[in-house]
Amino acid sequence: MSLDSRKSLRKEYVVTNISSSPDGSPYVFVTLKDPKEAGGPQAQPVIVNDSESMNDMIRNIGRIMTTQMTGGFTTVIKMQLSEYDNMDIKVGDKLSLTINKVQFAPT
Repeated sequence: MSLDSRKSLRKEYVVTNISSSPDGSPYVFVTLKDPKEAGGPQAQPVIVNDSESMNDMIRNIGRIMTTQMTGGFTTVIKMQLSEYDNMDIKVGDKLSLTINKVQFAPT
């Protein structure tokens, strides 16, 4: 991550998921994660046995929540289908995003 005098930010990501728009519109959602977190622990489904008592579940709730939350945060970008096709992005690709702050003159 870098910040210079022009007020811009550059950050590296890894593509972890690509999905189509749920409403059928010509967009693709690309999920990005920090490279340090991309290979980290994945959230595991919580499986409860019939023989497990409610008290055991309550005692283990801290462990369950920690396991679910250790995956870190993700960034999702909505792209037009044509942009996605032109970039030829695949899961596992490394991407770099640059964000620039733009100053608008008052009208």
